[in-house]
Amino acid sequence: MESRHHGRWSHRRHQLAHLLKPHSHESAQKVDSALESSAEGMRALWLSLAVLGATAVLQAGVVLLSGSVALLGDTVHNAADALTAVPLGVAFVLGRRAANRRFTYGYGRAEDLAGIVIVLTIAASAALAAYEAVDRLLDPRDISHPGVVAVAAVLGFLGNEWVARHRIRVGRRIGSAALVADGLHARTDGFTSLAVLVGAGGVALGWQAADPLVGLAITAAILLVLKDAAREVFRRLMDSVDPAVVDAGEAALHAVPGVLRVTELRMRWIGHRLRAEVTVEVDGGLELRAAHDVAVEAEHALRHTVPRLTAALVHTDPAPGPGAQDPHHLLAHHTG
Repeated sequence: MESRHHGRWSHRRHQLAHLLKPHSHESAQKVDSALESSAEGMRALWLSLAVLGATAVLQAGVVLLSGSVALLGDTVHNAADALTAVPLGVAFVLGRRAANRRFTYGYGRAEDLAGIVIVLTIAASAALAAYEAVDRLLDPRDISHPGVVAVAAVLGFLGNEWVARHRIRVGRRIGSAALVADGLHARTDGFTSLAVLVGAGGVALGWQAADPLVGLAITAAILLVLKDAAREVFRRLMDSVDPAVVDAGEAALHAVPGVLRVTELRMRWIGHRLRAEVTVEVDGGLELRAAHDVAVEAEHALRHTVPRLTAALVHTDPAPGPGAQDPHHLLAHHTG
């Protein structure tokens, strides 16, 4: 009798909550939300591609005018950074595909693969910057129109920094580690542009070694950014989740009426969306429907607490009574 009362009260409380704050968790809305986050990522990619493409074209014109090898390297970096939109764009398009019998979780992991490509691109940029700096130290080159080169360098920095901020902001908002890594890559190319600026200033003052020395310093900065980007992508590949998010999820579950204990909470990223697996302990005397109501309330609480959580599988365990057998005794020989 008490279990029926609990079930009715949970249902009424759920209806009241929706009356005060209407929302829906139907499958169609889940898909729409996922598609919208992918579409936002695509918009960020296309916009940054246009900005970096225009920057690279302008710098290429100055390269032809001045013969600056340093600016040529920066132009190549900007063009490469613009082209990193390709693997990310492919990943976002793949991520929209529905799950099937082979890929039961969908194609969201394509973003993590794109993140690996971006990290490798950053590493290649660092190697190229180091090679160019050492080459200019061993074989100094004169450049013409250093003032024009300096202006092109400033434009390169501004373009890259704007793209970096935009990609990082959107990437964090939609939960895309790959897009954040791509933003960090754009920032490395902005540093390279500053190296060209400082080098052009040194050349204008008659110090030919200024450009390659600053280039080596910027290579070190690129390596630091590479470390951060690689760590971000590695954590995502290893299903790392911010412990604060897990703590918030556990607190929300403990607050659900009928949940006696949270015995397990696991989360993982699938692209830029989170999924959770939960085991909670409930009163062993609850009827099946009442226990199911507690599980639904638990998922509901998680969906409201954890950003970008699209699904949670909640399992209910009956609280063991005095002298009762472990409800999982049949699985004991499978643990190890």
